[in-house]
Amino acid sequence: MTLVEPSHPWATPLLDGPSSRPATPDLGIFETLESEVRSYCRGWPAVFDRARGSHLYDEDGHHYLDFFTGAGSLNYGHNNPVLKRALIDYVERDGITHGLDMATAAKRTFLESFQNTILRPRDLPYKVMFPGPTGTNAVEAALKLARKAKGREAIVSFTNAFHGMSLGSLAVTGNAFKRAGAGIPLVHGTPMPFDHYLEGRTPDFLWFERLLNDQGSGLNQPAAVIVETIQGEGGVNVARPEWLRALAALCERHDMLLIVDDIQMGCGRTGGFFSFEEAGIVPDIVTVSKSISGYGLPMSLTLFRPELDVWEPGEHNGTFRGNNPAFVTAAAALNAYWTDGQTEQQTLARGEQVEQALLALVDEHEDASYRGRGLVWGIEFTSRARASAVCERAFARGLLLETSGAQSEVVKLLPALTITPDELDAGLRIVERAVRETS
Repeated sequence: MTLVEPSHPWATPLLDGPSSRPATPDLGIFETLESEVRSYCRGWPAVFDRARGSHLYDEDGHHYLDFFTGAGSLNYGHNNPVLKRALIDYVERDGITHGLDMATAAKRTFLESFQNTILRPRDLPYKVMFPGPTGTNAVEAALKLARKAKGREAIVSFTNAFHGMSLGSLAVTGNAFKRAGAGIPLVHGTPMPFDHYLEGRTPDFLWFERLLNDQGSGLNQPAAVIVETIQGEGGVNVARPEWLRALAALCERHDMLLIVDDIQMGCGRTGGFFSFEEAGIVPDIVTVSKSISGYGLPMSLTLFRPELDVWEPGEHNGTFRGNNPAFVTAAAALNAYWTDGQTEQQTLARGEQVEQALLALVDEHEDASYRGRGLVWGIEFTSRARASAVCERAFARGLLLETSGAQSEVVKLLPALTITPDELDAGLRIVERAVRETS
């Protein structure tokens, strides 16, 4: 199976000069009827109409290259033809769409594919839970399960973490702006410094372990620790493998469950299917969403060791936890991209291509630095406002980029795993030009 998108008849060359996009697309209904909470559309004033692979078109036919991929929900590109064919065939034969947690043929096919393609080859013992269709559903289930299994309330998270927008997830999220939206106190969560947060001035976990060992510290014994191996929304902050291994050992010493939030960094984004594979750790609980369906259809998983399966039937549920069309595309994605090591090898190769381009960029611009792994990268500038300006210029030249970080200070590159070398190079040239034009 080829790992890149085939050419298609409506792909056009990327822009290399000033954009010809209309200055005022028709956004009237969105601005008058839709809530002020909308965000992405403010940075990309266009009405998008169709897409395939790494390409999008607005309703006026203007072309965009996508380095955003649905915030990481489209690792295999837009309208991937293999997944689309499986979905169309399923719908046309009147396959089950809504199934709650009933047993269905589509769910069985997914579970068998996930077990045989992902879990068994990695010797991972996990039970699979379908908690609801979004990432924050998976996190809420993980937190509830950890508390139920351990009989404790406290959860430790990390600075600049992002785990979702529902109340339990917000309690372990670091961003002050997002936390403020809760409107009530967010409790039972304690933040600790993420890797590099103290810039190497303090040994890893010195403060954390001191609190755990001191009966006067005020830290209640935690049920679990939740961590992202790479903090995507937090600014593409990459944890070292040795830091993650030390965290896993700390959790084991102190009888805390280790939860890895792999919602954005899983499904191959960093190379291996799970982002924690490089560190050689086996978390107690793992949350997966975004690209697990492969097609952008809502779906999430909470994975956990069998001994943690202490749920009573129906104790955690959700009306849309049985999204069968998502099971169909998820199984198709696993069978197409994860039966051998090609996807991982290609992702790492594309990552090297990105890193070489970013290395040249920061050599030219001393106020910029970069970090990342696989096909997630961030460019940080000493001027906090620069990242937004770079994304704005990139959009004008036909490239979708988003910012990340507590103050939107990082330009985040999140291309599809199926992107071709030429498409990747074209997008990186636009990034380079946008940086130059905003310097």
